[in-house]
Amino acid sequence: MGTTASAAPQPVYVASPLDNVHANGMAQSSMSPVHMVNIHNNKAKSIITNKVAPVVITYNCRQEFQIHDTVLKANYKVGRISDSLPEHYLVKGEYFMVQDVSSKADVLNTTSSYGAPNFRQVKGAYPLYGMGQPTLNGFKQVLQRLQTQGQQEIIFFCIREEPVVFLCKDDDFVPYTPRRKENLHENLQGLQGEETVESLELSIRNELHDFAKLSKNILYVYNDIEFFKDEPQKMSILCEEDIHVTEEVYKRPMFTMQGYRYFRLPLPVEGAPLEEDFDAFVNILRESPSLCLGHSASRVPPTLVFSCQVGVGRTNLAMILGTLVMKRLKGDSQLPPQSAEAGTSEPRPLFQVIQSLIKKLPNGQQLMEEVDHAIALCSEMHNIKEAIYENASKLEGIGEDYQTQGSTTKEYFLNRTKQSLERYFYLIVFNAYLHEQYPLAFVSNFSQWMCCHAWLYRLLARMDVSELSAPAELLTKGARVLVADEYLAPDVLSTIKEMKVANFRRVPKMPVYGVAQPTSEAIGAVLAHLTDEKRKHNHVLWINVHEELALEGNGQIFIPREPSCLDQPIPVPTSDPQLLQKLESSLKEEILRAQKWLEVTLEQEKQMKMFKSCLTIQEIFNQHKSSHQGLVYKRIPLPDCSSPREEDFDKLHEAIRNALAEDPHTAFVFNCANGKSRSTTAMVVAVLTLWHLKGFPECTDDEIVSVPDAKYTKGEFEVVMRVVRLLPDGHKRKKEVDLALDSISETMTPMHYHLREMIISIYRQIKPEKTEKECKQQLLRSLQFLERYIYLILFNTYLHLEKKDSWHRSFSVWMEQVAARAGVYDILNQLCFSEFEDPRVMTLARLRYRWQQQDIQSLPFRGEFI
Repeated sequence: MGTTASAAPQPVYVASPLDNVHANGMAQSSMSPVHMVNIHNNKAKSIITNKVAPVVITYNCRQEFQIHDTVLKANYKVGRISDSLPEHYLVKGEYFMVQDVSSKADVLNTTSSYGAPNFRQVKGAYPLYGMGQPTLNGFKQVLQRLQTQGQQEIIFFCIREEPVVFLCKDDDFVPYTPRRKENLHENLQGLQGEETVESLELSIRNELHDFAKLSKNILYVYNDIEFFKDEPQKMSILCEEDIHVTEEVYKRPMFTMQGYRYFRLPLPVEGAPLEEDFDAFVNILRESPSLCLGHSASRVPPTLVFSCQVGVGRTNLAMILGTLVMKRLKGDSQLPPQSAEAGTSEPRPLFQVIQSLIKKLPNGQQLMEEVDHAIALCSEMHNIKEAIYENASKLEGIGEDYQTQGSTTKEYFLNRTKQSLERYFYLIVFNAYLHEQYPLAFVSNFSQWMCCHAWLYRLLARMDVSELSAPAELLTKGARVLVADEYLAPDVLSTIKEMKVANFRRVPKMPVYGVAQPTSEAIGAVLAHLTDEKRKHNHVLWINVHEELALEGNGQIFIPREPSCLDQPIPVPTSDPQLLQKLESSLKEEILRAQKWLEVTLEQEKQMKMFKSCLTIQEIFNQHKSSHQGLVYKRIPLPDCSSPREEDFDKLHEAIRNALAEDPHTAFVFNCANGKSRSTTAMVVAVLTLWHLKGFPECTDDEIVSVPDAKYTKGEFEVVMRVVRLLPDGHKRKKEVDLALDSISETMTPMHYHLREMIISIYRQIKPEKTEKECKQQLLRSLQFLERYIYLILFNTYLHLEKKDSWHRSFSVWMEQVAARAGVYDILNQLCFSEFEDPRVMTLARLRYRWQQQDIQSLPFRGEFI
């Protein structure tokens, strides 16, 4: 190896960002003119070149280092914001570094006096503070200010979930964040994936340091993203210490301030925090002696400081959480007069989900009022409760809808309303948790507590009840159309000719029947069949499990649908049969009042129809009660694809038992829209109930099946077997459910529907060539059927265990008091096909998200949110 010595400083040549780099990371041998980087202030005396890297020997021969090939092999991407601006390296291959907080964001004008934008204290005496993102020197000023005020113990929370790095500028370190070219004003959410935000910041720092190495120690950043005057800015980066990550800025004071502690507690910009976010907050409370209830009453509580980017949304949420903690710590249960509605002329109407919540929670009204008081104390910059009504008002004030940023305006404000309402909901729930668990030193974390109160997730699933107020005029104005039963319920079992209704079937050797939505004529045919000389059923319990509104017009069944998605049901968010009857009556009256031609969708075509007659489903059943005295009609709506709710099982079970108590020879008929999915589920409930009362058939040993996915068509998924192992005689309980499913599906071969087979069949339809939305829809459907199967096993176990007490305790109560304590909801909160995927990366594995999403495709907003 040779050496070329020279008395003059030698430049090292480094490839320009514009030079072509092969996919394997090696630069081309024929290189275009390159940038020159002078190393160590031009003190290099000689350069030794070899195949590994340039080795630089310094003037005094005591230091050497290499610019490693790994920097070049990283194959960093370049880009520019516009054609008029220079090209430079991009963070993670696509992001631009933008100054984090502009001066306009400091509404309270506290940066110069306190060190941080929008610095403020909670109203009242609580030592709680909120602020926006400070610089390094600004943060030091904040701490000095608090110490001057006599604050001895300070716990600082950074509640940002997005990565932030601090760049050296004018004897300070200024925060910068990566942003997308398409929206330079918004922070990136969810960028880290499974990686912690601290690890992501370190990764970004390494990249920025490399960029500087490759660009003459210059890093390109943006300060003015409005007019781009003098942009991009050139920041001088000589070493890694010129770039700080959040942890370095906020943790280092622990070495100089004895009473100081720091935590990173990432909170979402919109909506409520995740359960694990609450868990992390609770863990901090557990580990802080001064925040425990057992500490001396005379001891001063610690000062809590919360900081996000601007110091408004997330900071406001965290300050409310801190206020609720302080209330429990100090035992403050007394509220000032009219605190809950301070600042308003008259009380706001409560959202239905909040009414249901405070009605079911012990001391629910007090819990809500405490949260309202905490919100009022923290409302200097933002009022979380008022934000709900503001978003709802904007949503309902939108006339003609239009597309914006990939969604309609109504969709945007509907999501904002739901997110702000969810945040308020969780604050009340967290306050209930604090009341119960704070005195117990948090023996259960928040996630566990929520799984023991899974009914809270059921309430959240019915947060949006706007469909209840959707005007009937939508049909006559053409915003919605009527779809005929022949389109929605193809007669695959060929029963219309004989029974006048699609997909009529019977469970072999049992008085249990399933059918599609019938007309008045079909009801008469079915009743004649059940009461003839052969079957002789004097009593018939007919249960309609259809969740949608339906009408009979001109002797045919029609269901309202959205013109843009005819195959997607419009579920009505209520289990009240009287309310469903009222809504159907409104539709009927509007159709008859309008007396106009309406568009309807038939099996093969669209037509315009004038309705001479129109009846609700209740009315067509009432017509037959005079001729069939033993007919009892009930409406127990079930979700289209997901499992019935706990109370749905109770209603079905009670109705079946009451009918059998009156006449053990009662026949049971269940109908949904097409006689397929929901009808089958209700039929299984009836079969299991009858077996418990009249005796089980013999369960045969499993057959050896040699077909693809045989294990899964038998329902032996890992998550199912976890539940089975948990339950007393779990394997036998599963076999009994399988026997019921097999007996019901015997007659359904042409329908190609068997619950166990549908689970894996739908999951296998998730293909790489499908769109992300299509794949997510298939995943949701398969999980819903999987959950439905598990619920049937749980219901069968309940029937066995509670039979000795004649089922005095309902299934809902049993699930809450017994199954939840045993960990059933913990399993359901990780519901996935663990054979193929990780539940930790699946949002649909969680009860919170799965129960809220009946369908991936959202329907247009039609009613009123309040």
